[in-house]
Amino acid sequence: MSGRLPHLVCTAALAAGTVLVPLPAVAVPQPGERGVAELLTDLQDRYRKAEQATETYNGTAERLQRERAEVARLDGELARARLSLHDSRGAAGRLARQQYQGSSALSPYLRLLLARNPQQALAQRHVIGQVARERAETVGRLTGSERKAGDLARKARAALDTQLALAEKQQKDRDDVRRSLGEVESLLAGLTPRRLADLARFEQRNVDTAQRELVTSGALSSTERVPSGAGKRAVDFALRQLGKPYEWGAEGPAAYDCSGLTSQAWGHAGSVIPRTSEEQWAQLPHVPLSELRPGDLVVYFPEATHVALYLGEGRVVQAPRTGEKVKVTPLAAHPILGAVRPDSAEV
Repeated sequence: MSGRLPHLVCTAALAAGTVLVPLPAVAVPQPGERGVAELLTDLQDRYRKAEQATETYNGTAERLQRERAEVARLDGELARARLSLHDSRGAAGRLARQQYQGSSALSPYLRLLLARNPQQALAQRHVIGQVARERAETVGRLTGSERKAGDLARKARAALDTQLALAEKQQKDRDDVRRSLGEVESLLAGLTPRRLADLARFEQRNVDTAQRELVTSGALSSTERVPSGAGKRAVDFALRQLGKPYEWGAEGPAAYDCSGLTSQAWGHAGSVIPRTSEEQWAQLPHVPLSELRPGDLVVYFPEATHVALYLGEGRVVQAPRTGEKVKVTPLAAHPILGAVRPDSAEV
C-alpha cells in the first residue's frame, strides 16, 4: 500500500485546502444527518490518529535501521575477536608443547645453581624471566580474547533479538496506519459531494478564525526575524517540494509525510535532526512563538503528532495529510503545541 487514498479522499482534502475566499453559509443538515461540526471533528480525529500511527511507524522504522547497523557492527567486531581468539589459542598451544618438551630437563632454578659462570647465570635468569613473562602474557591474551568473544556473542544475540522484535513491531505499526487510513476512507466514502463541500468550507472558516485569534493575541512578534544560513537553506528546500504528494512514511524525493519533509529540509541544510515529530519536539531546543524565525519547526497537537516548517509572516510549509500535497498554510492550521529550533546556537 502506497499510503494514498482513493480519488474521493483526494478531492475532499484538496477542496479543503484550496478555499481562500469568503464562502457561503453551510447547508442545514437533512433529517438523520450529522451536523458539519460533528462530522469535521470526527474526520479530524481520524486524520490525527492516522498521523499518530504514521509517526509511531516512522519511529520504529528509524530504531530498526539503527539496530540493524548495530547488529552489523557487532558481527564485524565478533569476527575480529574470534580471529584474535584463534591466534591466542595457537600461541597457547605452542606454549604447552614447549613446556611438555622441556619437562624432563633440569628446572630453571637448578640450572642457575649449577652454572659455573655467574654472569652466564644472571643472563639465564634474565632470559628465563622474559620467557615467563611472555608465557603469562600469552595466557592473559587467551583469557582476555575468550572473555571478549563471549561478551560480544551475548551482545550480538541480544541485538539480533531486538532487531527481530522491532521488525515485528514495524509490521504492527504498518497495520495500525492502514487501519486508521481505512477509517478515514470509509467516513469520506459515505458523504455526498454537498457534504464534502460543507466540510471544506467549515474547516477553512475554523482555520481563518484560529489564525486571526493568533495574530491579534500578540503571541507572534510584529518584527520579522532573519533566518540563519541553515534555516534559509531548509526553507528553500521545503519550498522546492511544493505540490508533491503526502504519503505516510515517505522522506522524498517524490513524496513526504510531515516529519519526513522537515527532517529532510534540515538534512539538506546540513543539520541531522530526529526523524519523527515527537522526537523533534522532545530533543530540539524550544523557542517561544514570539521569537519564531524562518526555518524553525512548529509542532502541533498535545502528542506532538504533526510538524511544519515556519516561513515567516504567520505562514508555514507542510505536508498536511493523506490526499493533500506539500503546501503553504496559515500557522494556525492546527492546534499549536509549540516551536523548536534545530540550529539554536546559530544566529
